[in-house]
Amino acid sequence: MKDVLAVILGGGRGARLYPLTKFRAKPAVPIGGKFRLIDIPISNCLHWNIRKIMVLTQFNTASLHRHIAQSYRFDGFSDGFLQILAAQQTIEDSNWYQGTADAVRKNIHYIANQKADTVVILSGDQLYRINLHDFIRYHKESHADITIAVKPIQRELAGDFGILQINDQRRIIRFVEKPKTAALLDELFTPDAYLGLDEKKLNYIASMGIYIFKKEVLIDLLKHNVKEDFGREVIPDAIAGSQVFAYVFNDYWEDIGTIKAFFEANLDFANPIPRFDFYNETAPIYTRKRFLPGSKIENCEVHYSLISEGSIIEGSKLTNTVIGIRSVIHGSSYLERVVMMGADFYENLEEKTENMHCQRPPVGIGSNCIIRNAILDKNVRVGDGVRILNEKGLVNFTHDRYNIVDGIVVVPKDMEIPAGFII
Repeated sequence: MKDVLAVILGGGRGARLYPLTKFRAKPAVPIGGKFRLIDIPISNCLHWNIRKIMVLTQFNTASLHRHIAQSYRFDGFSDGFLQILAAQQTIEDSNWYQGTADAVRKNIHYIANQKADTVVILSGDQLYRINLHDFIRYHKESHADITIAVKPIQRELAGDFGILQINDQRRIIRFVEKPKTAALLDELFTPDAYLGLDEKKLNYIASMGIYIFKKEVLIDLLKHNVKEDFGREVIPDAIAGSQVFAYVFNDYWEDIGTIKAFFEANLDFANPIPRFDFYNETAPIYTRKRFLPGSKIENCEVHYSLISEGSIIEGSKLTNTVIGIRSVIHGSSYLERVVMMGADFYENLEEKTENMHCQRPPVGIGSNCIIRNAILDKNVRVGDGVRILNEKGLVNFTHDRYNIVDGIVVVPKDMEIPAGFII
């Protein structure tokens, strides 16, 4: 694994996760109460002893860069590194990254200079654990130029993904982006025998956006191809002239690039047996050390919920809810299906007194609030008696203080919801 370089793609504007991406890059969005999305691919690399890691970033990068710098430091007795490569103007090119392949192309000279023969390209906004050692071994044993991680899915989901067609050796012979017609789907059907799975009806294989390249193949492809995206353009063009294979992954994988997917994935963490397990001691997810105290919970009723450290919850009821670090919830409040991301700080006595004089709610949730089907971003202030219920049943709506996306109320970072406000 010393000869492997990991390149993590930081993503674009993150419009589908707005307003969570209003002030931060997608990989910096908090998840699971105390982690950030970028922790998933970095932890995957560290579990399998990949110590040469580059993160390509572009939009709203301040909090992402700060989190990486505070969380990941390698010792001086190895050649490992975690390097951030932000979009920059150069003499050759003054444009920003235009796509996944373009982002790698603009940094190809850094990649070419690394002592590595294999490049793993990972996404910064997906939720999964993958055995990268097995993935790389499969790539080398297949004598592949490119290997793509693929997930078998049902026919009715195929129209939302890039779908691959393989032969009985799992070599990729065709790629179609989001096929819609019945005739095209029939052509892309993959026999059970090609996949070797016990579960049936998973006869369409979707690209996960995770790739392995021989380094020289990657360099050659990007130098002689001006196209911008790996999945839609570069890899389909490479199928005819390169050995491109599929690595079948049949464990949990979720592309949490939308508010609905993000919301449901977070709530699942609070289930008795979540699909993605943060309690896996053999493959923990690493993040920033914060040295916070344990949570204080006074006279509360809690059902299927996850409560992160440093929280203070008084006389409230929580159902299927994820509570982030330093969250404060005052008495007689009820939260159901809520993702509360917590806070970056505690308010001191002087700040609390000043808030009272200004009739400004403190950071956290006040007394006698009812909140259901909502995401509360960091440092949100919710006054007493607030009701966040989407009572009108709106699917999508924009307000100065909140957004409704796919029926989920999202209160942006640092927003204030005054006492008695009703959504």
